[in-house]
Amino acid sequence: MKNSPVIVYSKPNCMQCNFTKKFLEDKGIPYKVKDIEENEQAVDEVKSLGFSSLPVVIAEGLEAFHGFRPDLLNRLA
Repeated sequence: MKNSPVIVYSKPNCMQCNFTKKFLEDKGIPYKVKDIEENEQAVDEVKSLGFSSLPVVIAEGLEAFHGFRPDLLNRLA
């Protein structure tokens, strides 16, 4: 597992966001959520990364990606 926590840009009622967070929890991978509905800066961060859909995941050793991607999330375990 990587030393830096994973960052998950998320919003309420986002099915893929929930799948991503549950996957990380089940694998014991620490993560931090940045809710775009509560944090205007998080919206700007997502846009600056070139994404327009959620979740967006940032993790050390991986290129930022969006969507529920167990294939990439498994690399963090």
